[in-house]
Amino acid sequence: MDWNIASMAARRAVTTSFENTGAHRQGLSQMSEFAGKTVLITGAAGGFGRLLAARFADAGANVVLGDIDDDALLAFAGTLGSRVAFRRCDVTREGDQADLVDLAMSRFGRLDIAINNAGGTSPMKGFLETTGEDLDWNFALNAKGVFHGMKHQIRAMIDNGGGSVLNVASVAGIAGAPKNTGYCAAKHAVVGMTKTAAVEFARANVRVNAICPYFSLTPLVTQSNLIERKAQLEAAAPMKRLAEPEEVVAAILAIVTPANSYMTGQAIAVDGGLSAF
Repeated sequence: MDWNIASMAARRAVTTSFENTGAHRQGLSQMSEFAGKTVLITGAAGGFGRLLAARFADAGANVVLGDIDDDALLAFAGTLGSRVAFRRCDVTREGDQADLVDLAMSRFGRLDIAINNAGGTSPMKGFLETTGEDLDWNFALNAKGVFHGMKHQIRAMIDNGGGSVLNVASVAGIAGAPKNTGYCAAKHAVVGMTKTAAVEFARANVRVNAICPYFSLTPLVTQSNLIERKAQLEAAAPMKRLAEPEEVVAAILAIVTPANSYMTGQAIAVDGGLSAF
């Protein structure tokens, strides 16, 4: 089953069960805090980015979307209404990142929330088989891609009087990742940059946090050879399953909500209990 259809079905089931509860009303209240905010998302045409963009748009936020997949981005942005701006963004190119922030400022006049979601992983191989080129590829996309975005996003937020940056790292950013040295090293770098920036810009009212998910049923898993290892990956987590994308998105929303104004410099694991060992 297509992952997006599956997650939508799961979301409908959860909404039905909670719609008359305080938990559901609290969720609606949380989302209303994003109305009128300007939210920038990289990697917005798929995975967590796509789900986040839809949730923010539904909440009345202005959404600024970047992705390297032009066609998918164009098709998706057209479903989000009038409060959307988008452009092609290769996060490995600092100029593209600067242009995406400039688009937010020129279209909506401010930037309140930035979610550095774009990323990926190279083929898995052992430590001794990993090459310098493998490290370069992972750092260019997963570490420098976040670094360049943060530079321009934080500058814009300082001018606004503050904001919130959320970097999508990985549980591999806070633990080891056998057979995935380059990815693990780059995601550790993301966590390190998150903590450093949080300390530097706390007085400027810019919060910087990271989320560290375990494998989730996004296309990164379902449309790669990782799906062949699904049972093995599930067995590694105490919950004995992989995350639904909506579960990770819910955690991201909780981190960046304006009500969560005293959290900064944190790397939050969403991993079914894996990091609790």
